[in-house]
Amino acid sequence: MRKAFKAYDIRGVYNRDFNGADVYKIGFFLPTLLQAETVLVGHDVRVSSPEILEYLCKGITDAGADVHVAGECTTPMIYWATAKYNYQASVMITASHNPAEYNGLKISRAEALPVGFDTGLSELLEMAETRTPFPAVIPGTYSTFNIIPDYLEFLKAWQGDYSGLNMAIDCSNGMGSLLARKLFGDAPHYIFEERDGTFPNHQPNPLEEENVADLKRLVLEKRCDIGLIFDGDADRVMFVDEKGRFIQPDLMIAVLSGYFAEKGLKGKAIQDIRTSKSVTEYVEENGFEMHMWRVGRAYAALKLREIDGLFGGELAGHYYFKDFYYSDSAYLAALIILGEVKKFKEQGISLSQLIDNISRYSGTGELNFHIDEKKAAMDALKEAFSAEEAPTAFYDFDGYRLEFSDWWFNVRPSNTEPYLRFIAEAKTAELIGAKRKEALEILKPYITDSDSGH
Repeated sequence: MRKAFKAYDIRGVYNRDFNGADVYKIGFFLPTLLQAETVLVGHDVRVSSPEILEYLCKGITDAGADVHVAGECTTPMIYWATAKYNYQASVMITASHNPAEYNGLKISRAEALPVGFDTGLSELLEMAETRTPFPAVIPGTYSTFNIIPDYLEFLKAWQGDYSGLNMAIDCSNGMGSLLARKLFGDAPHYIFEERDGTFPNHQPNPLEEENVADLKRLVLEKRCDIGLIFDGDADRVMFVDEKGRFIQPDLMIAVLSGYFAEKGLKGKAIQDIRTSKSVTEYVEENGFEMHMWRVGRAYAALKLREIDGLFGGELAGHYYFKDFYYSDSAYLAALIILGEVKKFKEQGISLSQLIDNISRYSGTGELNFHIDEKKAAMDALKEAFSAEEAPTAFYDFDGYRLEFSDWWFNVRPSNTEPYLRFIAEAKTAELIGAKRKEALEILKPYITDSDSGH
């Protein structure tokens, strides 16, 4: 079970990294951890989700707490409902973008605040490992709760008129299709709408570009203005332009800033430590104060709330909104971005032109290296590049980010996978090519798997 407890959530291969008995204990001790009399629970369509739901609900009710089951949900639906209806605790059963054999639990406390390893999961693990569950004399009750009507009403306030916008949508056989037609209409070209937890067409991870191949082809074939693709639990959305090019997700933070700026709003926004300087510059030019923080919802949602920011996002395709209880919502991001794309189309500006106007740097994209001695490898990069030129800025709250006069890089250990992740940008393609080559040479002695560097 310990292996399944990650920085942001509980996740692993079901019946290998954790099992039903573990889920029962998690459910049993969760009400105590979060001082909750009622727990809201939703789930995705993975094959193991119904079994996990059964064990989780049994644990919660045996603890004497009530459980409200929202049924099949996107993850953001559970975040929204947690805050909207004042639940003290909620659980979304999902493994997000991981392959079909994985599953997990995303836990939130009151006001949809994320519960990560540093903010409660470590205590929950200790309880589950060291305490014996003794069922309450009076068990809690089980009931269902349909949150979809209220949730749709909320989202439709953000809905625009998308007529005249030719779009393609890949639901990845995941939860993205749940409300897609109600939000985006029947006009888009949809693929992989059937919710199927075996993910028969491609893995539900849009960050891996092979999983976006079908959407790219569809965009080109149907001459679409834009393509959208959701991950497995629809907390992330990513985009393809009219040329069939995958858009680096952090660049869409800049597009969001245009929407809020046009409404006359000013304030703060967040980005993660991997975010392009193109985004930072564009957002600040739109009048917002950009704050950089750690990767992952467990950190980003808390930071946006702390600074009372308006919006923000991450390289991984999460987009956060103050009006969404400081949490991330793929549907909300998609509704806003589609409106912006239509507005620019009416001005004769295509999505590719909009993105090219935002993107001012050449980048490596995020490279993953299988490295055991992560700290040593990170230090080697920091020392080698700092010896060549003194950094203009240095951040060390999530790996290292070093900025120089005409380029920057971030290197960080993954919180969810056995990788060291590297990303860099420079003002010219030639310079980034040289820096990428140099970084690979520095990392080469530390790489423990030849399949690294993708």
